[in-house]
Parts: sequence; C-alpha cells; structure tokens
Amino acid sequence: MAKILVTGGCGYIGSHTIIDLINNGFEPICVDNNVRSSAKVLEEVTAISKQSVPHYAVDACDMEALRVVFEDHQDLAGVIHFAAYKSVPESVVRPLDYYRNNLNSLLNILELIAEYKVPNFIFSSSCAVYGNSTELPVTEQTPMLAAQSPYAATKQMGEQIVQDFAKANPEIKNILMRYFNPAGAHPSGLIGEFPQDGAYNVIPILVECLVGIRGQFGVTGNDYDTRDGTCIRDYIHVMDVANAHTKALQYLQKKSTPDNCEAFNIGIGKGLTILELIEAFDRATGQKVDYKIGSRRAGDVAAVYSDYSKAKQYLGWSPQYDVDDIMQSVWKWTEYSKWYRN
Repeated sequence: MAKILVTGGCGYIGSHTIIDLINNGFEPICVDNNVRSSAKVLEEVTAISKQSVPHYAVDACDMEALRVVFEDHQDLAGVIHFAAYKSVPESVVRPLDYYRNNLNSLLNILELIAEYKVPNFIFSSSCAVYGNSTELPVTEQTPMLAAQSPYAATKQMGEQIVQDFAKANPEIKNILMRYFNPAGAHPSGLIGEFPQDGAYNVIPILVECLVGIRGQFGVTGNDYDTRDGTCIRDYIHVMDVANAHTKALQYLQKKSTPDNCEAFNIGIGKGLTILELIEAFDRATGQKVDYKIGSRRAGDVAAVYSDYSKAKQYLGWSPQYDVDDIMQSVWKWTEYSKWYRN
C-alpha cells in the first residue's frame, strides 16, 4: 500500500479523508498537534475503517519534529497538507497567527518533500482564493480578486508558494484543491465537524440554534438578486471532498503530462440559498429552526458556486451526495456525539 502523510489528519476534512484513503488501498500516516482537534477521532476512524492509523502529535511549524516523521517514513508516496487555521473572523482579529501558522507549516512541508523526494503533493486550498468574484459559475480560470480576510490571503499566498515550488522542482507533482463549503458528516454518524470555541460555519450554527446554544438564526439579508432574496453558496459533502483527494492522488500517480501543478474546484456545481438550506435542515431534523431576517453583512456577494467539470474530466470525480444527505448526516452525528453539551 502507498503511504500518504496527512497533516491535520485529526481535523474535520483530514479525518474523513483518512477513511477514504484507507477504503481505496492507501496507508495514511497522521500528523496533527491537536491544538484544534482531538486524537480521539482516530479511535472512531479505526472503528469505521477497521484499520489503525499511526499518529504523530507534531506541529508542522516545528521543522525538527516534522523531520522525524519523514525519517520514519522515507517511502512516502505523497503528502496531503490540511494543517492550517481556518476561521475567517478569527483571522481578522489575529492575522499574524494565521500568516505564521499557515505559511510556515507549508514551507516546512515543501522543504521536506523536496529533501526526501516525495513525488506527490496536494495542498488544501479554498474557494476563498477567488475573492468576491461575480463570475458564475467559478472556474479554475476565474481571476483571483483581493483576499477578503487574512485566512483567504494565506490560501492565495500558499498557492503561489506551491506554484513557485513546482517550477523549481519539476519532478514533484502538485495539486491545489479549491473546495467550496464542506459540510456533513460520515454516514456512520461516528465522526463529523466538531466546532472549536463555538461554531462559525453556517450548518453547525443552525445546530446550535436548534439545541438552544444560540437564539434565533440570523439570515443576513433577503434582498439579493437571487430566487428567494438570500445568498447562494455551494455546499459539498465532506465525504465527497475526501474522495476528491483520493482521486487526486490516483491521478498524480499515473499522470505523465508536463504540467506539475494543477488546480481543481471541488463543489457540488450549483448553489443553495440560505432559506433552502434551512428547509433541508428542518427536513432532516423533523423540527423547525427559528430564524429571523436581518440586514446584509458587509463583504457578502449575492452568489458563488463552482464549475467542477475539470475535476470530473481529469480526476473522474463528481459529487455523490446532495443537501439532504448532508443534513441527515449532520443530525445523525449531532445525536451521536452530543458535541453541543461539551
């Protein structure tokens, strides 16, 4: 089995990706300092996949500690780099922490990949690199506009770093994965998105509103030029996101074209309005979340969603889950974990 190093492997997307890698014959190695995650998630990963995962509680910003991992596994076939801070509002308040963590960890990973001659690298990027684009749907050729947060800026800078690295190291193949709004949980209900210090993504916020942690859910504006006046976003099931990374690795392993750095959009290919999202949540829970219409939020665009045709053509990937699957898995995970009681 090909060994794949997964940084941030105890995190939301990382843990789901580890399961998909195992299901497709890869041998993942987890690196995560567990500052914003728990190593206990790997117990659930083992329960689901029937395979234990080696784990290093290492900060990717610590070069010497990270080097130990590469020394222990000199036969790595690839690295998937998830480890990063990801809260947009927190990045505005603590920008230096985001630049320091997200960029230094990436630099360390790339330096060791080159030193240990790891042939394949996948960078966890984001649709945030496009800024407030008005082009719909967003394609990989859509121009990047100004970053709307320090978090988004680290993803734009990260992509540039990887592109420059690729030019200097033509023997190493790289993919930039630009996913839109990952959501949902593993179909088993055993792992899902565990909010750190309060939810900041819309679906965990809906859960917090329903279970009484928050008051009414606030819909930020209903006067946009959309089908019901609320913002449209592209929500993609986390297991679809996970599978995209597996298919990207398989693609890199057989890839023979000279372009050693490619970007792929990973989204469901169509948008949902906020009111449609609430309706799907109500269907899944059998309850009605209380919401109110508020004013527009500064910086929000009316709609953004992906064109994933490139991933479909080259990776053989397409979404397998819809919004009802997302919401049903979220509620199953919520009822299993009772994370809102912690």
